Amino acid sequence: MSRYKIQAFLFVFVAFMLGCNEYMIVGVLPDISREIHASLSSLSYLVTVFALVYAIATPLVTSLTKYFKRHQLLFFLMGIFFIGNTWTALSHSYASLLFSRILSATTAGSIISLILVIANFVAPLEKRASLLSWIFAGFSIASIIGLPIGTFISTTFSWHASFWMISLLTLVTFILLLVFVPRDTPQSQSSQGHKQFAILGNRQIQLTLIAIVLVCAAQYTYYTYIRTLITDYMHFPKSWLNILLLLLGLAFIAGNKTGGFLADRGGIKRLPLVFGIQTVLLFLLAPLLPLSWLAFICIVGICCTNSMYGSSTQVYFLDLAAAEYPESIDFASSFNSIFANIGISLGSFTAAQAAGLTGIASTPYFGGVYSLISCLLMILVCRQLAAKK
Repeated sequence: MSRYKIQAFLFVFVAFMLGCNEYMIVGVLPDISREIHASLSSLSYLVTVFALVYAIATPLVTSLTKYFKRHQLLFFLMGIFFIGNTWTALSHSYASLLFSRILSATTAGSIISLILVIANFVAPLEKRASLLSWIFAGFSIASIIGLPIGTFISTTFSWHASFWMISLLTLVTFILLLVFVPRDTPQSQSSQGHKQFAILGNRQIQLTLIAIVLVCAAQYTYYTYIRTLITDYMHFPKSWLNILLLLLGLAFIAGNKTGGFLADRGGIKRLPLVFGIQTVLLFLLAPLLPLSWLAFICIVGICCTNSMYGSSTQVYFLDLAAAEYPESIDFASSFNSIFANIGISLGSFTAAQAAGLTGIASTPYFGGVYSLISCLLMILVCRQLAAKK
């Protein structure tokens, strides 16, 4: 096996490990609730705070690439991430859980941003979109394998054991990174830190980032309570839970790979249609909840369409940064992870409010509104880009 193939596999594995840490909390919330005697709506703020800190910390920490080699910063952040996740595994109170999740979130976004920009330099041009789509798919693989296994471990042993599993994965990943991460990726030459933010002045970038926030918020308005929706509202037996979560993970994978295909065939020009389909499915989900299999098929479609944007937007951000904002390449590489997590924070916060006011079954309607706005924004972006040509 060539060194590039090993590196590509490792980059996807890093995304898988980070995805397990971020998304597994959704599957174990009911078990945490029983142990620490906290309501599901209050525990959903663990998702909100993690995503918000992730979004705020990522550009700040990523900016340190001006002062440190990317591989050096990556190794340091992996060590901090290991400490944060292990702290979560050891937690027995809401406060301990909250602070441990904050520590993990502080590093997770910067780790994946560094991996994405390193992969962008390592991959041959003709394989770049495919590799980026696979890295994003790593998060979906976490849903396929990590989330069901974590949920199974949590229900069989304890939710603490689920996070111990992630600490083990982190240790293995760190060792592999020490061996295979390149040490010679080009560094940004700018000595003025503020220049890296210049790309945010681009109108199309602004609209695209808002669309990413809203499309991820759309997903997490209902996905925060996916375990409860499947068992309590769609009335599937609890013994089916892991299989159904596995199928949703496969839907995310299919969406990511389709997104890589779209990135090479129109890119962001295809996103208005994708977001439009997601919008329709979200508005259909709530009334379909009593019809178990129809509702589940609807969720499969939502998961698939929701994960299609990553490769197209990542290629767009990196190409624009390379052509017009070279000082912003490292910052631009983190856009998807930063603004997706702002969206996750918004979506989980919306879910908590909606669950308290109108009930969990109504949360997909709020997601439909967010998705509709994201669709309209991408239509506007595509029209502006066409007008510039």
